[in-house]
Amino acid sequence: MRIRKAAKNDLSRIAEIFVFNNRINYFPIFKQEEYSFGQLQVVSVIDGYFGKEEILNSLYVAEQRGIVKGFLEIRGTEIVKLYVDPCFQSGGIGHGLMEFADGTLNADFLWALEKSTRARAFFHRHGFIENGEREFEEGTTEYLLKLVRKN
Repeated sequence: MRIRKAAKNDLSRIAEIFVFNNRINYFPIFKQEEYSFGQLQVVSVIDGYFGKEEILNSLYVAEQRGIVKGFLEIRGTEIVKLYVDPCFQSGGIGHGLMEFADGTLNADFLWALEKSTRARAFFHRHGFIENGEREFEEGTTEYLLKLVRKN
């Protein structure tokens, strides 16, 4: 597996991974059909979010045999997003992205949805723990928890 800076031609694949993970993992929590299956579309995600130059500069992709299987967005030392295509989960892609975020980019914190127990367990396995800080996910009644790297 190779981890590299994302390029513009990776944006459709990154958006696809993001959209499908959101539908699988967050629709059961938020139950917002209009958002998950209406607003949340690959093209609109590229145009509205990933297509911005400052975001593109913070994206890295995990690639194997020419296929982008996951991505990481980092700002400063915060892991903003880390997603692996559901077809390739449990195959070491997320682990590789976490090692890269820690070892190369010095990532030391992130925010995770409180009800996303699978994501939180993944981050715990990679040395992150809740520090007691929490805040509402914007526009929802769900909480985000801050996780920091254990010393």
